[in-house]
Amino acid sequence: MIDYASNIRGRLTPNVPLDRLTWFKTGGAADWLFEPADQDDLVAFLEQLDPAVPVMALGLGSNLIVRDGGVPGVVIRLGKAFATVEVRRDCVVECGGGASGILVASTARDAGIGGLEFLRGIPGTVGGFVRMNGGAYGREVADILVDADVVMPDGTAITVPAGDLGFSYRHSRLPDGAIVTAARLRGEPDDPASIGAEMDRIANEREQSQPLRSKTGGSTFKNPAGQKAWQLVDAAGCRGLAVGGAQVSEKHTNFLINTGTATSADIEQLGEEVRRRVAEQTGVTLEWEIRRVGRP
Repeated sequence: MIDYASNIRGRLTPNVPLDRLTWFKTGGAADWLFEPADQDDLVAFLEQLDPAVPVMALGLGSNLIVRDGGVPGVVIRLGKAFATVEVRRDCVVECGGGASGILVASTARDAGIGGLEFLRGIPGTVGGFVRMNGGAYGREVADILVDADVVMPDGTAITVPAGDLGFSYRHSRLPDGAIVTAARLRGEPDDPASIGAEMDRIANEREQSQPLRSKTGGSTFKNPAGQKAWQLVDAAGCRGLAVGGAQVSEKHTNFLINTGTATSADIEQLGEEVRRRVAEQTGVTLEWEIRRVGRP
């Protein structure tokens, strides 16, 4: 791996602890962390990388459990060069894959572009939103995406129209190791004051209903068709349930929190226990929304 370092402009670092880069503040180290200088640098790196080496993209680490044994291969983190947001014609906002939802929504607001307010309520980056068809407050990325720039695991750079991504609930057809480096999102003309008011409403609602001040990973389970995951968790008597230092939030039962001493194993074990109890109580098998990666 060190041989690759002479051919890249970004930073390639071995054995990087990932707990500080995730919202749960748990987990092991990445074998290697690569922070590319730009898309060309990322392409050059992946073109020469052994195809047998696993590759994983890391955004804000908000919807992620990194297991305690760390992540094999290379974790790729998109830095400032990928965090740009620019307004184009026809109410299209061009976003780097590393841009946060708050930055995208705020830039659109200032330009009088509505329809992107819901991104204010999703913790994460554009790359993650596209990969998992992120959504909140009745909308999802599939509603606003024009197309996305994607670098495939072999280094091939392509632009994929939204219709080719096979979007479904919290899912796209992007293969493992594919990295979204940019996306175009389309809104519609609106009054900045109205857009701002809706963003404030979303922020206030999140503050009131979610444990934002805790070490958490966001929504833990997908909502089953026609049902709310938190209601099923509550009905199964899991509010406040704990395993080690991990606990089901008392404030919102579709959130797991690290009370301060949790390991990733605690969090994942707690999630599996919640799934078991919900299935036993209601007959519904909850699906994880949070990604779980790495070695146990």
